[in-house]
Amino acid sequence: MNTIVSENILLSTNKLVKTYKDYHAVNEVSMTINKGDIYGFIGQNGSGKTTFIRLLTQLIEKNSGSINYVAKEQIKIGAVIEGPVCYPYLSARDNLKYYAIQMNINDKNRISEVLEFVGLEDTGKKPFSNFSLGMKQRLGLALAILDNPDFLILDEPVNGLDPQGIVEIRKIIQRLNTEFGTTVLISSHILTELSMLATRYGIINEGRLVKELTKSELEQECEHYIILETSDDKRTIDILTGLGYDVKKNQDVLTLKEENSTMPKISKLLFDQAIYMLNFYHKEENLEDYYLDLIDRGVSDV
Repeated sequence: MNTIVSENILLSTNKLVKTYKDYHAVNEVSMTINKGDIYGFIGQNGSGKTTFIRLLTQLIEKNSGSINYVAKEQIKIGAVIEGPVCYPYLSARDNLKYYAIQMNINDKNRISEVLEFVGLEDTGKKPFSNFSLGMKQRLGLALAILDNPDFLILDEPVNGLDPQGIVEIRKIIQRLNTEFGTTVLISSHILTELSMLATRYGIINEGRLVKELTKSELEQECEHYIILETSDDKRTIDILTGLGYDVKKNQDVLTLKEENSTMPKISKLLFDQAIYMLNFYHKEENLEDYYLDLIDRGVSDV
């Protein structure tokens, strides 16, 4: 397999492997991340997400395969992996000052800009050890974007946060992407939240990348259902099955894999047969439904 080369690609990996003795933590993963993506990296605990991220950031060495940053200029990378690493007795500003020295950042306004961007400009001399979890995560983001990275890697950035904290992190990531064109790889097990952010997805299971797809492709692949409860389920099943509909009974409701536009037709059919609907609505699979179904079926097309 040849590595894909395109001006739009920021990063590609080709059959990347990391093993520990006989265990394949990352098993021949070939991934493509385009410039401007918010790439949602999905997988259960132990699936290989964090190991893969550690390979990208060169915290660990690969066994085989390649990591290729396809760009005309050098790519700057920022990352927050398994929580921010800060000095507990230093303030947000002093932590940033320390890291700015390490990065040779001489712009005197940069620290104030970053603190304002993540909403920590009013924390004063409050030490990091007294920060809330949400504040700590925002300072971690501040450290990661201090040097204006082209590519930002975030490993479970909203893990353990309350709803307000999750929204704050989401808004920061969206602003980085839309205002500065920052490409973001974000892993999370909170799939409803990830679906509000991601433009593309990669699903990893047991070390293998089993699926890559765009947001629009996900929407096309998600199943649409009509859910109904009727006055006579047996007759309803017989009538609709006879007309070619795939009807299944699950507990007290009937489900059909049909689009929302089919609802008026079904409603009239049942009304004409003197069958009354006690409940009738449309449901669409979300990212979590799609992911669980994909893993259950063991599907891989990558």
